[in-house]
Amino acid sequence: MNPATAAHQSEAPPAPPRKLRILVADDDRDTVLTLVTILRNEGHTVAGVYRGTDVLQVFDRLHPDAVILDIAMPGQSGFSVVQDIRASSYGIVKPLLIAISGQYVAHPDKQAARGVGFDHYFTKPCKPEALLAVLRALEPPPQEIS
Repeated sequence: MNPATAAHQSEAPPAPPRKLRILVADDDRDTVLTLVTILRNEGHTVAGVYRGTDVLQVFDRLHPDAVILDIAMPGQSGFSVVQDIRASSYGIVKPLLIAISGQYVAHPDKQAARGVGFDHYFTKPCKPEALLAVLRALEPPPQEIS
């Protein structure tokens, strides 16, 4: 056997990126369906809801790594949902909380979102590449095997 080939075969392939559990909440069904499709195509486990009042119930079942929340949702606003998540005792590791809004897009709105506990803020329509880049930061880098 060729030594170069033997060395190449002994190296294990890099570990695949960690797939995430993601919850998407938005009253606009097209937004939910689009984001769920994009995120599932990336290999993530994704759940979608359309009312703010449904978020915590699904949150308890899914234990998401990230939550993408619309600000203006029926039943309970994204601001209120984030406060509930941040104040809760759902575990030691808190999920990445991402705001997405087409209505609240001014600088004070973004500051308010940070103030209640959002980690990131996107305006609609958001670029999928930008959202995926934020989520990739949750995935550990591939480990090199020596």
